[in-house]
Amino acid sequence: MDIFEKLHTNLGPLGKHSELSEGYFMFPKLEGEIAPRMKFKGKEVLTWSLNNYLGLANHPEIRKADEDAARKWGAAYPMGARMMSGNTDLHEQLENELAAFVQKEKAYLLNYGYQGIMSVIDSLLDRKDVVVYDSECHACIIDALRMHIGKRFVFPHNDIENCEKQLQRATRLADETGGGILLITEGVFGMTGDMGRLAEIVKLKEKFQFRILVDDAHGFGTMGATGAGSAEAQGVQDQIDLYFSTFAKSMASIGAFVAGDEKVIHYLKYNMRSQIFAKALPMLLVEGGLKRLELLRSRPELKANLWKIVNALQNGLKEKGFSIGKSNSPVTPVVLNGTVGEAATLSKDLRENYNIFCSVVIYPVVPKGMIILRLIPTAVHTLEDVAETISAFEAIKDKLTSGIYKTSELATSFGE
Repeated sequence: MDIFEKLHTNLGPLGKHSELSEGYFMFPKLEGEIAPRMKFKGKEVLTWSLNNYLGLANHPEIRKADEDAARKWGAAYPMGARMMSGNTDLHEQLENELAAFVQKEKAYLLNYGYQGIMSVIDSLLDRKDVVVYDSECHACIIDALRMHIGKRFVFPHNDIENCEKQLQRATRLADETGGGILLITEGVFGMTGDMGRLAEIVKLKEKFQFRILVDDAHGFGTMGATGAGSAEAQGVQDQIDLYFSTFAKSMASIGAFVAGDEKVIHYLKYNMRSQIFAKALPMLLVEGGLKRLELLRSRPELKANLWKIVNALQNGLKEKGFSIGKSNSPVTPVVLNGTVGEAATLSKDLRENYNIFCSVVIYPVVPKGMIILRLIPTAVHTLEDVAETISAFEAIKDKLTSGIYKTSELATSFGE
């Protein structure tokens, strides 16, 4: 059998909708300057789908820093992997400043978030080690665990009682294998918006011997008194063994970092294959990262503006009877009931008739019959944007409830 033959007949759960969806629901193209209002299909839309929490993507000081760095260094410098020829003082400076910001001894820069955390997990574990993890961990964590040839146990999302049971199972197995236990969870879960119950998890260290790795991509810069993240918000930053974040959210850039005890970071530095054998993070991104971190530290009004919009949006939605689940972060999931076809129709209605662009999440990302409209508030949205959006959502909710979307031509095309 030709290995490619199956690809023609089975495009996968998302790919099967590609003829109807590509260019509109999947792989859409937003155009213009990064801002709350951009162009989609030639029309201005109010967008809630950009991970630009603090509004740094087009901040004038950031734009200038990026332009100056690009002019100074170009896109190529430094050449080679950091271990061989691509290390610089500025890479190390950014690492030191990141470590200080998240209150850890050392940090190590990573080229990408997805690739980075996969490599962290892969480097830490051997066949004797056991992993315990939250069921709603991001795909990058799941993909890393697929590579792990040892045992892993999953607990239902934020279920601390079950987490304890899995730690009991992991402890028995680790005693047999002679390995250790790594518990992996997230600071803020990117789909549901609720924080991992970090304070309760670290308290389990009183009963069990394990280390905890927290992916705080959505919490870095947005949560905690200083923006140091979800563990800071819960008062347990010093008890997180490994802290990970990407630059793709609050920093509005590319790259990532992992921070922890000096000896552990030193080990990762010499054993993370994705960093040993990959080109160093380009200097324009490093200098840009230093400027972004400077603004995170020195401009508390950025986070304050973000939370003004978050509170107005989330409180306004709840007052109008919308469910946003258990979100206690900026991530705002509006949970509705309906088919994939209804989701496509209401999303198109929002974009075409109400000029609102947000991400629509359907099966297989969420269970069948559930629709999530995922909103990402930013510091550069306005209260007028919030009011306009809530009004539009009231209208589409009425249409969904009345069944109008179920009989649409688009819903019929999806075969549901």
